[in-house]
Amino acid sequence: MNFLWTIDEMVAAMNGRPLGVMPEGITGISIDSRTVQPGEAFFAIKGDRVDGHNYASIAAANGASLMVVNEAKLPALGRLTVPMIVVEDVLQALGLLALAARARSKAHIVAVTGSVGKTTTKEMLRQVLAPSGEVHAAVASFNNHWGVPLTLARMPASAEFGIFEIGMNHSGEITPLVQMVRPHVAVITTIAPAHLGNFASVDEIADAKAEIFSGVALGGVALLNHDNPYFEYLARKAYDAGVTHIHSFGQHTKAEFRLAEFDGGAESSTVWAVIDGETREVAIGAPGRHIAENAMAALGVVRLLGADMDAAVQALADLAAVKGRGQRHRLRTDTGILTVIDESYNANPASMRAAIAVLAAAQPYADGRRIAILGDMLEMGELSGELHAELSGPLLAAGIEHVWLAGSEMAALKAHLPESVSSIWFETTDELATYATSAVHGGDVVMVKSSLGLGFGKIVAVLLDKYPSLDDTRRPE
Repeated sequence: MNFLWTIDEMVAAMNGRPLGVMPEGITGISIDSRTVQPGEAFFAIKGDRVDGHNYASIAAANGASLMVVNEAKLPALGRLTVPMIVVEDVLQALGLLALAARARSKAHIVAVTGSVGKTTTKEMLRQVLAPSGEVHAAVASFNNHWGVPLTLARMPASAEFGIFEIGMNHSGEITPLVQMVRPHVAVITTIAPAHLGNFASVDEIADAKAEIFSGVALGGVALLNHDNPYFEYLARKAYDAGVTHIHSFGQHTKAEFRLAEFDGGAESSTVWAVIDGETREVAIGAPGRHIAENAMAALGVVRLLGADMDAAVQALADLAAVKGRGQRHRLRTDTGILTVIDESYNANPASMRAAIAVLAAAQPYADGRRIAILGDMLEMGELSGELHAELSGPLLAAGIEHVWLAGSEMAALKAHLPESVSSIWFETTDELATYATSAVHGGDVVMVKSSLGLGFGKIVAVLLDKYPSLDDTRRPE
C-alpha cells in the first residue's frame, strides 16, 4: 500500500510517543471527525470554537486508524482503543509534520496571496498544471494557521507541483506560513481594501501581503499584478527581501504575461494573451474580466515553472467556477428558469465590483430581472459606511435595477441608491432569505454576495432547496 506517511516517519517528525498497536502507516490526514476515512489519521486540533479531542470517539467510529492527541487530554481518552501518537500540542505537531513534508518534497511550490482572487487563482493553477504532472493543492480556502500546515502535511512525496493559498487578517500572519511553505514562485494577485478594519491604511495591507517574500526559496521568483498601484512598491519589497527575479501579469503594456484583449460573455470569455511576445487566443470557461486577469497569473506560473503552456491554455477552457465563488445554478420554477450566481463566500469592494460586472453580463430569460442580493462587507473599519455607499456607482453603471440587501452596513448603500432602483433592505440574512425565496420568479438572474460572516450561503441553499435543478443546463434557444 502507498502510505502518505509511515508511522515511523510521523513519530520522528512530530517528536511523538506511540501508544497502542500501531498501523504501518496512514493514507491521509483529517481534522474533521465527521469525514475522516478508514486508514486516515485524525488530528485532534483545539480550535477557537471546538476541541477535536471532544470528537475523538466519533472519529474512531468513522474508521480513523490513528489519533494524534495532546498529552494533557490523554486521561479523558482512556476508553478509546484506536492507536495514538501522543504529543505536547497537536497543532504544533501538525506544523512539524508539514515541515517534514516540505523537506522531503521535490515539487515545484507556488504560494498565492492577495486581497482578491487567491482561491480562484489557486484552483486555476490546479487545473492548468495538471497536464504537466501530479498537482497537490489546498481544498477550499485552507489558508490560515491550521489550513496551510494541514495542506502541506497532506502533500504526497510524489507530488510534482504544490499550490498553497496563504491568507491573513492581521500583520505578521503570513510570515510563519510562507516560511513553512518556502515557495519557488510567490504570487500576489492584487492589493485592495480587505480587512481594512484591522489596518490603518491600504499601505499596511500591502506590507502584510509582502510578507510572502520572506519565505521564497533561494533563487525563487515573485509574480505581481502590474495593473495594481502597489506594483512598484511590492517589487521593491520583494527585492529587499532577496527575491531578485520579479515578473508581472496584467493589462499593463509592460506586463510580461499580458491580457491584451478581453471578450466577455455571460458564461465564458475569450481573451488574447501575450506571453513571451506571442499572442495566444485563450478560451476561459468562466465569465468575468477578473477571472481573465487571474488567468494571466496562472499562465505566468506555467511559463515560470517550465510546464506545458499549450496544455495549460486548453485546460482553461474547462474552467468552472466553484461554490461561493461564481458557481451557477439553473433552477426550475413554475414560471420559468431561475439562474443563481453564488458569490456568497466573501466580499470586499474589489470583489463586489467584479461580481456586479458578472451579473451585468448575465442574460436573463424572457422578461427576467437582474437582481443583486448583497450583504455587508465586514472588517472595513471607519470607512465602512462610505465603502458600502460607493457600491451604488458600479450598480448604476451596470444597469442593475433590483437590489436586495441585508446587514447593518448595507443600510448605507440602501440610503445612497436612487428611487429609480428597486431596492429593499433587511436587518438579517434570514429575513432576506425568506423574502428572496418568494420574490424571485422565472427568468431572473440573481447574484448573491456578502462577507462570509453574514451567512449568505443560506440564501443560496434555500433557493436550491425550494426550486429543483435543471438536469440539462444548456440555455434554451
